[in-house]
Amino acid sequence: MAKKTGKPYPVKHYVNIMLFTLFTALILDFIISDASISIVKQQSTRYLKDTADLYINRINHDFAYINHYMGWTLANDEIVKNMNKYDTHSTEFLKSNTQLHQRFTELQKNYGQEYNFFFYLKKKDFFLNCSPLSIQYPDYLDLKKQVISYAEDKNVYEKFYSDWTPVLVKDKYYIINIVPYHDSYLICLISADDLIRPLRAINLGENGSASLMNENRESISTPIGVSEKELQLNTSKPALLSFVQSQTTVSRQFSNASFRVQMVIQFGTFEKIMVAQLLIILLALFIAFILCVVMIYFNKRVLRPIQTFSDNLTQLNEDNENLDFQSSKIIELEQANLQVKDLIEQIRRFKIDIYERELDKQRIQLDYMKLQIKPHFFLNCLTNIYSMAQMQMYEEIEHMTLSTSRYFRYIFQNGQDFVRLKDEIDHVRIYLDIQQHRYRNAFAYIIEENVDTEDISIPPLVLQTFIENAVKYAVSRVTQVQISLSVSRLIDKDKEMAMIKITDSGPGFPAHILDQLTHGRPLDQSDGTHIGIMNTLQRLELLYRRKAEIRFFNREEGGACVTICLPFHPLESL
Repeated sequence: MAKKTGKPYPVKHYVNIMLFTLFTALILDFIISDASISIVKQQSTRYLKDTADLYINRINHDFAYINHYMGWTLANDEIVKNMNKYDTHSTEFLKSNTQLHQRFTELQKNYGQEYNFFFYLKKKDFFLNCSPLSIQYPDYLDLKKQVISYAEDKNVYEKFYSDWTPVLVKDKYYIINIVPYHDSYLICLISADDLIRPLRAINLGENGSASLMNENRESISTPIGVSEKELQLNTSKPALLSFVQSQTTVSRQFSNASFRVQMVIQFGTFEKIMVAQLLIILLALFIAFILCVVMIYFNKRVLRPIQTFSDNLTQLNEDNENLDFQSSKIIELEQANLQVKDLIEQIRRFKIDIYERELDKQRIQLDYMKLQIKPHFFLNCLTNIYSMAQMQMYEEIEHMTLSTSRYFRYIFQNGQDFVRLKDEIDHVRIYLDIQQHRYRNAFAYIIEENVDTEDISIPPLVLQTFIENAVKYAVSRVTQVQISLSVSRLIDKDKEMAMIKITDSGPGFPAHILDQLTHGRPLDQSDGTHIGIMNTLQRLELLYRRKAEIRFFNREEGGACVTICLPFHPLESL
């Protein structure tokens, strides 16, 4: 038989192929680097926007509570009434002043030492701080003059009440809120630098900055990082230079305030990475050129023996026993056959290792999705308990504290893939009791369970996800909402199933959300919503291997409905 050989090519042909491949790799690397940098920039910008939103929401909540607290104190507190009633040098006045100072000192401890509180009685010409000061005494005197001048303005209520406004005190900006009630005033003051300090702790790049801006787009916080002049020069650079030193500006407005947050993000590090990648590719081209010279030089000594070895491998695939490995002048090639066999065995073991690692990855993913909870629920519980304590609702505090403790004990101690349905329903009932303390008579709930369903095994926190969704989107202060949960058994195709039904009488699912859920498309989680539903759907898919059925629809009489059909005997957990 004639010996089968491929078409011969000169070494120059392989060198050209190598150069073309490396040049193509250079172009692809440049494109991939640019796309990767753009994606990282977008993710970084999205992260900073979310961080700014969380920060602003917290500050808005603090501002609203402080404003409400000062207004309530002026209108209802006996301490303020006594101070208006008695002379400033009387014992009753001094005692009331001490009590007012203690009260606002406690408020300052809750929100931070940077908050300053002052009390002004116009008729008595009495102005004094009612909490420890964090500002210099000259600033205090200047602030006193400004507040007294504001009190003379008839429009002080419209200008300052519920509106946090920047004021300039001794060449330094502060954020002030004045709450007037007749001729009494409570003032809250915080430095603009103290207010923006948490955002300045974020890494915004070498020349990034975070600042507070007034309505005229002027900075009211002390500049830290890149100056405004440098930002303007960077913005006016040509397109190519702006690509090398690109920046992104994130701006967010406070509610009930006349200023906003502005963050400037610099991405210089990403471009340095891309330049380093380009240098690596150029180095690879240089090495390729050296390799071409080496290949030409060792053509006789290396390439021809390799070709001979390749012919032997071809004969080996054809089960030809007339193999001449001894004809090679390279000893290593004579041992290559045994090495290839060992390599095949190693690949087989490597595939097994990859499969086992994938199983471990799925277990980790499942544990993460089970333990993912929203910390704001815990904070809301503490806020409710604090409000009850202010109203001296001691019995409700005991019940609320016990319910909250049981709720989080169930979450943190539960490390199993499946739990008893009875335990899960008890957990849901505790959750609903906690929410009823929060919403009062805004909703009622009904739980229907049978004795023969108590030992049904289901994944933990599945019911709570959909119950929490019903409370979040259905409950309102306008009309009372009815939430119901029912569990039953059914036989479907000779298989025993557990049917769980959750309904509410609220507005129902929005049309676009219902369309995505019905057609199995993932929901948008970029703004931090729908995480619980998507994680629950993924958990059920992993645990039941697509044998669990979930339906979402809106009822004809109004409200949303979710039905979950699970195999009565679950598969082995991952």
